Amino acid sequence: MYHFDLAQLHVYLAVCDAGSISAAAPALFRSTSAISEQLRKLEDAIGVELLIRGKQGVRPTPAGERLLRHARQILTMGERALSDVRGEQFEGEIRLAITDYFRPDDIAGLLKKLREWHPRLRLHVVMKKSLEIDQASEYLDIGLAMRFNERASTSNTFEVRQEPLQWVAAAGWVPEPGQPLPLLAISGCGCGLSEYSCQVLERAHVEYEIVYSTSGVAGLQSALRAGLGIACLNASAVPHGVEPYRGGLPALAHARFLLLPPRKGESSLVENVRRLLQGYLA
Repeated sequence: MYHFDLAQLHVYLAVCDAGSISAAAPALFRSTSAISEQLRKLEDAIGVELLIRGKQGVRPTPAGERLLRHARQILTMGERALSDVRGEQFEGEIRLAITDYFRPDDIAGLLKKLREWHPRLRLHVVMKKSLEIDQASEYLDIGLAMRFNERASTSNTFEVRQEPLQWVAAAGWVPEPGQPLPLLAISGCGCGLSEYSCQVLERAHVEYEIVYSTSGVAGLQSALRAGLGIACLNASAVPHGVEPYRGGLPALAHARFLLLPPRKGESSLVENVRRLLQGYLA
């Protein structure tokens, strides 16, 4: 029976995060040829192609994406096991802000597990819009925000997850002929996704009207299930009873969920918890 080589998983994860073998080499302290050899051994052992290689770098295949999620969890569990055996404890307070678009159905369970595994770690968690998280970065320890514009700066950030954005509506919903598209949105400034969806429709010259606005994703999900209109959501935020709308609307980008850069002078506790979250939230 095959058992994963943790060193190979670490190399694979580093290459995927860096986007290319050459970019990962300095962090791994290995030559590109040595990294390529580790990746080849991993693919040969598993028996599937994990990476698509090109002039611009590498990207995971569908099988590679699945392994990527498992690899983060496996390596995180290994770190946790080592800390436990050594008697190390994560003790102190962490102020964490998360965009409410991020895995809304299971984020509470993930955070509960984190507290169970590290009972001396006191988490203070708030759900905010990504713009508010950016603006509050000076007093937050860790922020997890959403980006959907490829031009948005990602310097010193860590991508936890990537999901497709979709136009969604209640199952069987159809718009009223001859009327503007009824759009559901998050109210107020700070919701970049609502602003983005409006911009996409305007660029495509699609006539729309915001018929329902709410303060958070939960309200948006309720309005969608009630059949009040259409909205733009990332895949993990699409609730039961709501499905992709196939009405020929313009294509959307992908949502990218990023841990924001560490603050200057960040403590070792925050640094260690940030590293744990990279695996837990993948």
